[in-house]
Amino acid sequence: MFVSLFLGVLVGSVMGLTGAGGGSIAVPALVAGLGWTMQQAMPVALLAVTGGAAVGAVEGLRKKLVRYRAATVMALVGLPFTALGVRVAHAMSQQWLMIVFAVVLVIISVRLLRQHQVPEGNDEHRQAVCRVNTQTGRFDWTWSTGLMIGAIGGLAGFCTGLLGVGGGFVIVPMLRRFTNVSMHGAVATSLLVIALVGAAAVGSALQHGAAIPLEFTLPFVMATATGMLAGRLFARRVSARAIQRGFAMMLLVVAAGLLLKAAA
Repeated sequence: MFVSLFLGVLVGSVMGLTGAGGGSIAVPALVAGLGWTMQQAMPVALLAVTGGAAVGAVEGLRKKLVRYRAATVMALVGLPFTALGVRVAHAMSQQWLMIVFAVVLVIISVRLLRQHQVPEGNDEHRQAVCRVNTQTGRFDWTWSTGLMIGAIGGLAGFCTGLLGVGGGFVIVPMLRRFTNVSMHGAVATSLLVIALVGAAAVGSALQHGAAIPLEFTLPFVMATATGMLAGRLFARRVSARAIQRGFAMMLLVVAAGLLLKAAA
């Protein structure tokens, strides 16, 4: 019980701060701490991440931080790719899943660390493929905007099904790279996508025979939601740049641990 609560609060706090990272911590933690396989850990981690993301998304919608149209497009495109990812995951070995997970985390973290950030508060002036109109507060929807937002959703959905994570570690950095959405807006939008796509991924995993031990999962999910709220409160006091750099370093540490375990 203590392990469930501790891991849940940790995962929720990270997700509340970054809009991502919950699954990237939860899956390795369940594998290392409980001796589960990647396939066993994925649906449990994803269920907790989905529940926590739903709580955070509601809070983001209330504060008008969520780009809900973009989130809807990403979710709709991501759903079929999520089912594909689940099928691929069940066809892969434990070792290869760890390696793929680690490589994806390294790529994302390196991109985050190498991004040249404009001064905080000037996101609207940043050059971007997809732009939020400063007068309406909404995306200027063009074909290029729709294709880019859809591509982000497809990639996030596939990673959700394949790796048992929420997909936020793809959504947040890609929104920051290709749009002028602020870090806090990207986090809030990511949480809504995670909630929508994650729910479908959990259902797909159950259809493929995944087992979810309720005696561990229920307190884990509740603790994750609590940690999410705490993380969102703390995020207001931390700069977007610090959050982004801290998230990148966290992913590198997790990736290193996975590669070591895969090589053992």
